[in-house]
Amino acid sequence: MKLTTFLISLVLMISPVKAQETQEPTSAESWLKQLSHSLKTLNFGTSFVVVKNNHAEPYHWFHGISEQGIELEILSLLNGPRRDVLRKGDIVSYIEPELPPYSVKTRQITGPIPNVLSNDLAALQAHYNFVSVGKSRVLGRGAQVIRIVPKDNSKYAYWLWLDQHTSLLLKLAVITRKGQQLEQVQFTHLDITEQPAESLIQLNSTELPDVVDIPEGYQQQKLAWKVDWLPQGFERINANRHRIVSTKEPVEFQLFSDGLAEVSIYVTPSKEQQRATDYVMDGATVVLSQVVKGLEVSVVGKVPTQTAKRIADSVRLISGVAP
Repeated sequence: MKLTTFLISLVLMISPVKAQETQEPTSAESWLKQLSHSLKTLNFGTSFVVVKNNHAEPYHWFHGISEQGIELEILSLLNGPRRDVLRKGDIVSYIEPELPPYSVKTRQITGPIPNVLSNDLAALQAHYNFVSVGKSRVLGRGAQVIRIVPKDNSKYAYWLWLDQHTSLLLKLAVITRKGQQLEQVQFTHLDITEQPAESLIQLNSTELPDVVDIPEGYQQQKLAWKVDWLPQGFERINANRHRIVSTKEPVEFQLFSDGLAEVSIYVTPSKEQQRATDYVMDGATVVLSQVVKGLEVSVVGKVPTQTAKRIADSVRLISGVAP
């Protein structure tokens, strides 16, 4: 009789937990979909550090929705000269010590958190697998571990730890195919509130710097070279020609992305005819440079070194197009 009573009590204790678990997302795809929704709709304030090369960069990040339904964001780097990124709806402003404040028309801020996490991740599934690994604990909270794993060796994997209650990001790591961690974003504080933070309320009533007027077609200029090979899924999203401020030398630039990783390619004339390939790593970001036939090619991005090298080797001049 005592055994029967104990078993009934145990079932009653377990049942509410099971009922609560069924409300959680049931697949990696649904977890990521809920993450995207939470990043766009919740009022939250966070602190996090980006850890790479045994060095930590601390940030504050605030997100909220105004009474008018406008998304507001503030991302601030806390060490060194102050750098702030402000977003009000589809206007993003950059406050940096070396440059006058300016704004651009976009809904995405530039920072350590990949923008695709707050957008539709379905497009990534052609080139990445989404894997739900299990549960963990981060920042004193229950976390679901999700891995975004590339389908070939040309890219890195991204491991995410998501809060079990809100699906917000608690931790992110960039991992090689051999399981080596190159870079980590570790959240140290997360505060979810009914109302936006006071700093966001002030931002909502602040006049932002003027939007930079980008001439039509500027970001898709026809350049004097092309790239014959890129990892699957990478598409050109920006291209322009300008001069380096310090040397006045002309440089041509193209930016490619698969939605998760980005690669920038810079091409400029060189006084050298040939120079061996060299590179440096900054966490998961490689900066690779080489000179071939008087042309210096630099590749910068969160891709493996062999990928950057293959991209650089595939750069070709286009006949009939002036540099």
